[in-house]
Amino acid sequence: MSRFIQLHILTSYPAANLNRDDLGRPKTVTMGNAERLRVSSQSLKRAWRTSEVFAAALGGTLGTRTKEIGKYVYRALVGGVTLAEAMQDFEATGSLPTLKEKAAMEIGRAIGGVFAKNKSEDKKKPLDSLETEQMAHLTPVEIRNVAELVEACRASGKAPDADQLDLLRKDGTATDVALFGRMLAASNRYNVEAAAQVAHAMTVHSASVEDDFFTAVDDLNRDDAGAGHMGVTEFGAGLFYLYLCIDSDLLKENLDNDAALTSKALAALVEAACTVSPTGKQNSFASRALASYCLAEKSPTQPRTLANAFLRPINNSDDLLSEAIARLEGQRDEFARIYGSAPESVSFGPGRGTMADVRAFISE
Repeated sequence: MSRFIQLHILTSYPAANLNRDDLGRPKTVTMGNAERLRVSSQSLKRAWRTSEVFAAALGGTLGTRTKEIGKYVYRALVGGVTLAEAMQDFEATGSLPTLKEKAAMEIGRAIGGVFAKNKSEDKKKPLDSLETEQMAHLTPVEIRNVAELVEACRASGKAPDADQLDLLRKDGTATDVALFGRMLAASNRYNVEAAAQVAHAMTVHSASVEDDFFTAVDDLNRDDAGAGHMGVTEFGAGLFYLYLCIDSDLLKENLDNDAALTSKALAALVEAACTVSPTGKQNSFASRALASYCLAEKSPTQPRTLANAFLRPINNSDDLLSEAIARLEGQRDEFARIYGSAPESVSFGPGRGTMADVRAFISE
């Protein structure tokens, strides 16, 4: 049995600002007394679960993360449209029976409150009070339950009772919820423990944040030779190491023991992790990249990161990728020597293996 699946990925990004801090700078981390560029796990998971890779492989089984479900319930009821139509276009109007705003507000707050605590009512901004304090990740089954309740309330003209508000489900969990988990503070018995653990990606070498001073020219300005706008944006470049650990048994359990869907989720995850870049500042830098190397491992024993391979940064190398691969595989072999066991593995990289090999390995 191979409970734990581990991925060790190397991806090189040119000038980029994929994941910014509160000041707009690329995120960083200090490791081995050296500053490295960093991309947060939250940024990576968001990019993967909203990617075309996930949509193509797992469409129909993906959840919706929002704090505005009450708003869309309200809009469906006052706009005469279904919940799906309201979620597609908030300004949509249709021919279905409508409710008065006061009744629709009450119903929206009642339904939104099932998933998280409602914001305080605000007479100056009534629609804002239909939002919840925290975002909630709704599964497709729960979205369908909400849609059916919207139509029941439309027909009755009344707010739902306690039995009708039984909308949360443990079964029928979305694949992205099964992978990355969810926490519902208002209903913690419906929480889902994440099957996938994702580390923050970091450069294998020292890296500094650089400044790009730029100007923009006013096309219609004929009198002033100066720029119409000036600014500074920050960026960095580097070879990033990313580590993922997936508990395949927990993933299968989260997906109601659906073996086929579990395999599809694993295949989609490894493909997304190797091919999907975070969207930050892409229009400015076009910093899309594919992984140059991926080591996939399977083992029933305690998982471990290989980040120690880069505790001493690679700062003086004519072939950064080759040295990074050698260090990763050297760290793997050293752990195997010390602890007496090594996971089963497959890899792709320069002159070896393919994505198809890795995808088949982890999803079998």
